[in-house]
Amino acid sequence: MTFVVAEQCIKCKHTDCVEVCPVDCFYEGPNMLVIHPDECIDCALCEPECPVDAIFSEDELPEAETVFLELNAELAEIWPNITEMKDSPADATEWENVPDKLQHLER
Repeated sequence: MTFVVAEQCIKCKHTDCVEVCPVDCFYEGPNMLVIHPDECIDCALCEPECPVDAIFSEDELPEAETVFLELNAELAEIWPNITEMKDSPADATEWENVPDKLQHLER
Protein backbone atom coordinates (compact mmCIF):
# COMPACT_ATOMS: atom_id res chain seq x y z
CA MET A 1 0.00 0.00 0.00
CA THR A 2 1.09 3.59 -0.54
CA PHE A 3 0.10 7.11 0.28
CA VAL A 4 -1.04 9.41 -2.52
CA VAL A 5 -0.81 13.15 -3.00
CA ALA A 6 -4.11 14.32 -4.45
CA GLU A 7 -5.58 17.36 -6.18
CA GLN A 8 -5.58 19.68 -3.17
CA CYS A 9 -1.76 19.92 -3.43
CA ILE A 10 -1.87 21.51 -6.89
CA LYS A 11 -0.71 25.13 -6.71
CA CYS A 12 -0.33 24.87 -2.91
CA LYS A 13 2.75 22.63 -2.78
CA HIS A 14 3.47 22.86 0.93
CA THR A 15 6.50 20.73 1.75
CA ASP A 16 5.91 20.02 5.45
CA CYS A 17 5.39 16.36 4.55
CA VAL A 18 8.86 16.03 3.05
CA GLU A 19 10.55 16.75 6.38
CA VAL A 20 9.01 13.74 8.12
CA CYS A 21 9.37 11.12 5.38
CA PRO A 22 11.90 8.50 6.57
CA VAL A 23 12.49 7.11 3.06
CA ASP A 24 12.53 10.32 0.98
CA CYS A 25 9.77 9.19 -1.38
CA PHE A 26 8.50 12.65 -2.35
CA TYR A 27 9.11 14.12 -5.78
CA GLU A 28 8.65 17.75 -6.76
CA GLY A 29 7.00 19.13 -9.83
CA PRO A 30 6.46 22.76 -10.82
CA ASN A 31 3.32 23.14 -8.70
CA MET A 32 2.70 19.85 -6.88
CA LEU A 33 4.41 17.06 -4.97
CA VAL A 34 3.90 13.33 -5.56
CA ILE A 35 4.80 10.16 -3.67
CA HIS A 36 6.63 7.31 -5.37
CA PRO A 37 4.41 4.27 -4.70
CA ASP A 38 7.29 1.78 -4.83
CA GLU A 39 9.30 3.73 -2.26
CA CYS A 40 6.54 4.62 0.21
CA ILE A 41 6.63 2.36 3.28
CA ASP A 42 3.12 3.29 4.42
CA CYS A 43 4.36 4.82 7.66
CA ALA A 44 1.61 7.49 7.67
CA LEU A 45 3.90 10.20 9.03
CA CYS A 46 3.26 12.54 6.11
CA GLU A 47 -0.53 12.57 6.17
CA PRO A 48 -1.04 14.68 9.32
CA GLU A 49 1.72 17.09 8.27
CA CYS A 50 -0.10 18.29 5.15
CA PRO A 51 -1.75 21.63 5.96
CA VAL A 52 -4.29 21.23 3.13
CA ASP A 53 -5.17 17.55 3.67
CA ALA A 54 -3.91 16.52 0.24
CA ILE A 55 -2.36 13.19 1.29
CA PHE A 56 -4.42 10.02 1.50
CA SER A 57 -3.78 6.38 2.17
CA GLU A 58 -4.37 4.50 -1.08
CA ASP A 59 -7.38 2.72 0.40
CA GLU A 60 -8.90 6.01 1.62
CA LEU A 61 -8.39 7.97 -1.58
CA PRO A 62 -11.73 9.53 -2.61
CA GLU A 63 -13.17 7.86 -5.69
CA ALA A 64 -13.13 11.16 -7.58
CA GLU A 65 -9.36 11.36 -7.08
CA THR A 66 -8.27 7.84 -8.04
CA VAL A 67 -6.54 9.31 -11.11
CA PHE A 68 -3.93 10.64 -8.70
CA LEU A 69 -2.73 7.13 -7.85
CA GLU A 70 -1.57 6.76 -11.45
CA LEU A 71 -0.33 10.36 -11.66
CA ASN A 72 1.83 9.93 -8.54
CA ALA A 73 3.44 6.80 -10.01
CA GLU A 74 3.98 8.40 -13.42
CA LEU A 75 5.32 11.76 -12.26
CA ALA A 76 7.58 10.32 -9.52
CA GLU A 77 9.54 8.67 -12.33
CA ILE A 78 10.32 11.98 -14.03
CA TRP A 79 10.32 14.66 -11.33
CA PRO A 80 13.32 15.23 -9.02
CA ASN A 81 13.37 13.90 -5.48
CA ILE A 82 12.80 16.44 -2.71
CA THR A 83 14.18 15.80 0.78
CA GLU A 84 14.03 19.18 2.51
CA MET A 85 11.24 21.59 3.27
CA LYS A 86 10.98 24.67 1.07
CA ASP A 87 8.85 27.78 1.16
CA SER A 88 5.39 27.35 -0.30
CA PRO A 89 4.43 29.37 -3.37
CA ALA A 90 3.55 32.98 -2.54
CA ASP A 91 -0.06 32.45 -3.61
CA ALA A 92 -0.53 29.03 -1.97
CA THR A 93 -3.17 30.18 0.51
CA GLU A 94 -5.26 31.58 -2.34
CA TRP A 95 -5.41 28.09 -3.88
CA GLU A 96 -6.01 26.05 -0.72
CA ASN A 97 -9.78 25.60 -1.08
CA VAL A 98 -10.14 25.90 -4.84
CA PRO A 99 -11.90 22.84 -6.33
CA ASP A 100 -11.14 21.15 -9.66
CA LYS A 101 -7.45 22.04 -9.85
CA LEU A 102 -6.31 19.15 -12.06
CA GLN A 103 -6.45 21.46 -15.07
CA HIS A 104 -3.71 23.56 -13.40
CA LEU A 105 -1.25 20.69 -12.95
CA GLU A 106 2.07 21.57 -14.55
CA ARG A 107 4.18 18.70 -15.73
